[in-house]
Amino acid sequence: MGDLYALDFDGVLCDSCGESSLSAVKAAKIRWPSLFNGVESSLEEWIVDQMHVVRPVVETGYENLLLVRLLLEIQLPSIRKSSVAAGLTVEEILENWTKLKPVIMNEWNENRDELIELFGKVRDEWLEKDFSSWIGANRLYPGVSDALKFASSKVYIVTTKQSRFADALLQQLAGVTLPSDRIYGLGMGPKVEVLKKIQSKPENQGLTLHFVEDRIATLKNVIKEPELDAWNLYLVNWGYNTQTEREEAASIPRIQVLELSDFSNKLK
Repeated sequence: MGDLYALDFDGVLCDSCGESSLSAVKAAKIRWPSLFNGVESSLEEWIVDQMHVVRPVVETGYENLLLVRLLLEIQLPSIRKSSVAAGLTVEEILENWTKLKPVIMNEWNENRDELIELFGKVRDEWLEKDFSSWIGANRLYPGVSDALKFASSKVYIVTTKQSRFADALLQQLAGVTLPSDRIYGLGMGPKVEVLKKIQSKPENQGLTLHFVEDRIATLKNVIKEPELDAWNLYLVNWGYNTQTEREEAASIPRIQVLELSDFSNKLK
């Protein structure tokens, strides 16, 4: 009958870390202006560099703002408001983010929905004012553009990115326009629920189902759902994950670790 691929966006199709890190710094300056008073550009550059290292912990975009502020507090004890920043290393952020995040959200008295809204607004403004530089801060992984363009499989995007940004990048970087009902973005439900919706559509009956992710935690959530047993699961080895996570994935029978060249061949 054919194949259906549900694809994560950031870390599978697109390396958006440059754009999301710069947007997060812009948004953090709006959210916490007093903290950034007098911060030198060299420190800002260091933060953006470190954001590439800690990127694997980000599940939803607003977390980038929290990471920017935490990195700033690690470097500047004078502005420190979190109990966890003293002596914290980038490696420890990678290992302990799920525990650190609720602590700093509480200590900084932050609101998830407001951070999501601000992060989206900052990106919208950048996109509107300087579309080409916003697009240029993102890149598709090698071969992805052709793989999407010439895919014989049915393709869905399942992402925690806001749909409008994924759509703009697909059009501009890949020259691909997907129907809006094939892009499931932020606010459209957890990925396990989205996969259930996709598999239940009458037009998808009989297709072989594949789900491609760069976060092992998401794939493990799928495995917990008996309803989703029909999905073939893949962890990419080029996205925002760590060597430890790739090794763990390789030890789970249900998950295949995918090479970029294999991915392009599969879609075609």
